[in-house]
Amino acid sequence: MNRAKPEPVQVIKERRDKALRVLAGGIPYAHFLGVLFDRRGDELTAVLPFDEKLIGNPFLPALHGGVTSAFLEITAIIELSWSMLWEEMETGKLDPRVLDAEHLPRLPKTIDFTVDYLRSGLPRDAYARARVNRSGRRYASVHVEAWQDNRNRIFAQATGHFLIPARAKPE
Repeated sequence: MNRAKPEPVQVIKERRDKALRVLAGGIPYAHFLGVLFDRRGDELTAVLPFDEKLIGNPFLPALHGGVTSAFLEITAIIELSWSMLWEEMETGKLDPRVLDAEHLPRLPKTIDFTVDYLRSGLPRDAYARARVNRSGRRYASVHVEAWQDNRNRIFAQATGHFLIPARAKPE
């Protein structure tokens, strides 16, 4: 019995990292804010490195509420897109050789997004993780939490509903 030789782990990691870079690169505002993503397997953690331009109230100082909201929404969209992309990558439906901005699936569209500001975001790095609560063919619900120094002390959380873009039909 001839079994196909498995791909080296490094090749798989590089393919996944490239897919995540291209996916996150599809949101120019994420680049402006400096949002990065740390991938461990299929789990993503968004990182918002501190920058003076992110301060909304210099007297406190505190992160701008719009920056916090955008950070949470970007995290939710990337997590949702990553979960769809992950499935396609791992089942072989997505050819890694054509992985670029033109061949990635379209990003989900926000239907609504509700943010709870629990405390001021301090002038330091922030982190966020999203959890897809429900994902169907047309609609998805995602919950996001953001923290800074202590994972158990979140400073903002959000729930969003997204319209899933139609999948391209095979040619």
